[in-house]
Amino acid sequence: MLYWLLYPLRDAVSLFNLFGYITFRAAYATVTALLISFLFGPAIIRYLARKQIGQHVREDGPKSHLSKEGTPTMGGLLILLSVLVPVLLWGRLDNRYLQIVLGVTIWMGLIGLLDDYLKVVRKCSKGLVGRYKLAGQFTLGIAVGLWLFLAPLMPGGDPGQRLVPSVRTVDLEAGETSISGTETTLPFWKEVRLDLGILYVALVALVLAGTSNAVNLTDGLDGLATGTSLVSVLAFGIMAYLLGHANFARYLQFPFLSGAGEIAVFAGATAGACLGFLWFNCPPASVFMGDTGSLALGGAIGSMAVVTRCEFLLLIVGGIFVAEVMSVTLQVGHYRRTGRRIFRMAPIHHHFELLGWPESKVVIRFWIVAALLGLLGLSTLKIR
Repeated sequence: MLYWLLYPLRDAVSLFNLFGYITFRAAYATVTALLISFLFGPAIIRYLARKQIGQHVREDGPKSHLSKEGTPTMGGLLILLSVLVPVLLWGRLDNRYLQIVLGVTIWMGLIGLLDDYLKVVRKCSKGLVGRYKLAGQFTLGIAVGLWLFLAPLMPGGDPGQRLVPSVRTVDLEAGETSISGTETTLPFWKEVRLDLGILYVALVALVLAGTSNAVNLTDGLDGLATGTSLVSVLAFGIMAYLLGHANFARYLQFPFLSGAGEIAVFAGATAGACLGFLWFNCPPASVFMGDTGSLALGGAIGSMAVVTRCEFLLLIVGGIFVAEVMSVTLQVGHYRRTGRRIFRMAPIHHHFELLGWPESKVVIRFWIVAALLGLLGLSTLKIR
């Protein structure tokens, strides 16, 4: 909004020329998100407590968590507010990249809100039935995938002719920088791109649903999902800015994604929202994000990976989320087959708790690992 209102006045007031810089708007989107969190956070927490919208702790979980019973939840509303308002103020809403990531974040947040409402307010122990939740997530993923397939963000020929998956070698010396609507990049290989054809739609759906649920699984300790999501958001925000800048993209020998830099504004707002929420969510937490926040953050991270064509890089940057999902998958599969457990409890952060690690130590060490993985993910842009 501010871009359209003030940037056209730059000839009259030179200061308004700042609104043309993505870095300036991203920085102030971060500040705005932080201020919204600080200003509205206490009021939202008091409202949730007054309405007795509190966390229900499972009896089969770690016994140390029983003291958290009744802590206000659905704090993801604060995250959504702190993302939406700054993006509306500082972002260019005519940008398709920004439309996708913002739309996915809101949709996933609404699914999580419905789940939280059913569990906490309507007292339905299981909340939104799993198959309905997955249906909502995959429906969105298919819609986004079809949008990218039929109207690709980057030119690359007629999408209708790219129905068969293939691996394409890129001639970088010839200056080839475009990427088709169904192609994705691979970490560490700069001259190879994977063209999935119509299967790209399925990949998008899997990434969006998988990432949102992975962050949801990670949300089990005070500040864990918030801090690890913050790292992933920052990593993909930096990637988007670099790949949306012609000179940086050329230097990194990565396809130039015209307009992708605008995602940095969204990343700034989301990072500010995470930092602001962490102010209240740090141990001992005054509020939990609930599915409202975890599904929204997962959708944000997954959609940023999709629009930057770094879907496979998400396995590195979001390695903590991958480990959480794999721990549950291995635990359930092994137990059903043998009747024995691999971990003391899954997801894996509970395993370390039961080994005797204090909750704060588990959280901080997971943050450190997430930061290392984020840096490793960023380094692949050059290692390629």
